[in-house]
Amino acid sequence: PGPAVVSAQKCSFAEPPNAKNVKQMLLDWCRAKTEPYEGVDIQNFSSSWKDGIAFCALVHRFYPDAFEYSTLNPYKPRDNFQLAFSTARLAGCPPLLDAEDLVRMKEPDWKCVYTYIQEFYRCLVEKGLVKTKKRP
Repeated sequence: PGPAVVSAQKCSFAEPPNAKNVKQMLLDWCRAKTEPYEGVDIQNFSSSWKDGIAFCALVHRFYPDAFEYSTLNPYKPRDNFQLAFSTARLAGCPPLLDAEDLVRMKEPDWKCVYTYIQEFYRCLVEKGLVKTKKRP
């Protein structure tokens, strides 16, 4: 059996003491990485991700040859989620979210999106695609 897919309706989440700083840093990182992409305006970990385009832009930034970004359709969120999550596997990122769950919701649960982005970031760091500041 492969990695478990977490139902997006039941994301459990415990914030560490400096979670606000980490959450803001990750949001800023997402904004910076997707800034050149048309149709992406990341303001939060919920509604900003609802059509799948932000996920695609973030993944495309690291895997630009995996798919043609300009062909994405914001009115096909299921396709966008599936494309982003399958492409993120190139980084070793497990499919923690389910496209079907996400399209059923009015907006994605921010804890689920945040958790997925954290995992994607961790996988990119592991692959050497994202450089982190060394702690003294």
